[in-house]
Amino acid sequence: MAMAEAEDLDLVMIAEKADPPVCKIIDYKKFLYDQKKKQKEIAAKAQKVVIKEIRFGPQTDDHDYEFKLKHARKFLEEGAKLKSFVFFRGRSIIYKEQGELLLLRLAQDVSDLGKVEALPHLEGKRMFILIAPIKKK
Repeated sequence: MAMAEAEDLDLVMIAEKADPPVCKIIDYKKFLYDQKKKQKEIAAKAQKVVIKEIRFGPQTDDHDYEFKLKHARKFLEEGAKLKSFVFFRGRSIIYKEQGELLLLRLAQDVSDLGKVEALPHLEGKRMFILIAPIKKK
């Protein structure tokens, strides 16, 4: 403790349970600052998963489909996951097959940019498909 006071630094216990306990003479505020800086760097390097959604109706026309396909391709190029769904309103639920074909068509049209993670499945009044971007080397 006298050595730490002589150098105007802090005596920090590193391993309390060791025999004898391990201590280190450091500037504690600078140590905390460096630790926070490392944590921020790690958080910045971590990839954040972004999920973009595209909504279709069961009887979406070709022009509307092409427009939304262009957006889907852009999202996958940016590296975001794509969650595409067909929303069935009222009695349009009888067109489940059309909705499934629409989603499979979308998956096929973006197959060069993304791979299907989950095949079309119905949850309530929505039929979903999940497409993840292909990693570029």
